[in-house]
Amino acid sequence: MRQMSGASASASGSNNREERRRRKARSVSPLKDRSKASSSNISSSYSSKRNSSPSATLLDVDDALFHDYPTHNPNPNPNPRSFPHSVKQQCWEKAEKVKGRDPDRWRRDALGNTVFRKLLGCPGCLCHDYDHIVPYSKGGESTLENCQVLQATVNRAKGNRTEISKAELIQKSSYCRVSDRDMDLLELSAYGNVRRGPDSGGCRIQ
Repeated sequence: MRQMSGASASASGSNNREERRRRKARSVSPLKDRSKASSSNISSSYSSKRNSSPSATLLDVDDALFHDYPTHNPNPNPNPRSFPHSVKQQCWEKAEKVKGRDPDRWRRDALGNTVFRKLLGCPGCLCHDYDHIVPYSKGGESTLENCQVLQATVNRAKGNRTEISKAELIQKSSYCRVSDRDMDLLELSAYGNVRRGPDSGGCRIQ
């Protein structure tokens, strides 16, 4: 009897210890794991929101800055620095003609220098610019009335000065002797043909 009672007590104690371990396991793992997971989710969610907010704002700003929205300038510059193409056309047409040459290709500038239409903005003696008579920096407008064809070398020497005289500008001119044969060769090179003016009295070379 005593042996059976001892065995029964030992089994009962073992069962009690096993039951306590099970209860402990049940009480610890589900609740703590859930609370940890919940806390971790809340923390990561808050951290994510806190960290993502500035980035989202910057992205929004970048998108606003660099998105190709159509723009409209309500106040376009009424006086651009360069002459419009139509003004240049008319400015060329009001320059003095060169006798015997096609006026669409050859003219004389305001100082009498011969210039070739295809040579624009270069330093040669036949090169020309469209010059502001009253310099743009001094309030001169980009209009036909303020435009003149001028040898490029002279225009560089003139700059934005208004007090320089015509005699001084003539001295700044780059002179070169150009024969009709030289002009013909230039036209052949630039246009592929030679065209005489209506007052030349000569034949037309193709």
